[in-house]
Amino acid sequence: MNYLTHQLLNPQEIKLLKKNLTLQDLSWDNGKKTAGTQAAKVKDNLQLDRSSNISKKYAGLIEKKILNDVLIKSFALPKRIHGTMFTKSLQGMKYGRHIDNAFMSSGRADLSFTIFLNEKDKYAGGELLIESLNSEDKFKLDSGGIIIYPSTYLHSVLEVFSGERLVVIGWIESYVKSIEEREYLFDLDAGARSLLAKYGRSDELDLIFKSYSNLLRTLGE
Repeated sequence: MNYLTHQLLNPQEIKLLKKNLTLQDLSWDNGKKTAGTQAAKVKDNLQLDRSSNISKKYAGLIEKKILNDVLIKSFALPKRIHGTMFTKSLQGMKYGRHIDNAFMSSGRADLSFTIFLNEKDKYAGGELLIESLNSEDKFKLDSGGIIIYPSTYLHSVLEVFSGERLVVIGWIESYVKSIEEREYLFDLDAGARSLLAKYGRSDELDLIFKSYSNLLRTLGE
């Protein structure tokens, strides 16, 4: 499974974030400032100044939520959450086809994530389009929903036709670089946890958890 979509934020957290991100005195910069050379040519959005107190405070909240989420930990095996920023796209804005930088000053990008903050019926357009080898998939999640996907994929944000697209984006450096190896580990962990919930602990299940741990030790860094 290359993508993970999941409800990350609860209604209280969403309300808190939106209340603070709509304050009138916030500094929203041109998104080109943090884009790579090629991505800057197709990037048209706004991003909250990452040095601001609001950005630092709530980026910390987001990173903590991701690191404490059991499903995300199993899927992404996060070593570091980095580059977290709040962005918005107004009517007419979009972010053309691009790929994220492999290495940033904050860490390696193995997985990218987007957390949607506005309800999807409050703006038209603005879908996240992800291209894999044989498909193109569009994502526009409910408020508080997160999508995590490989940073190796070409992707874009389609034009916003009306309203405002407000999201949190960032990157995950994983303990395991390989998409395929992360998938093997995720399936093994999910299967073992399901058996544990259904039948309880057993000697056979102990062997599965042992193999998972040792495989992670071998593949991880």
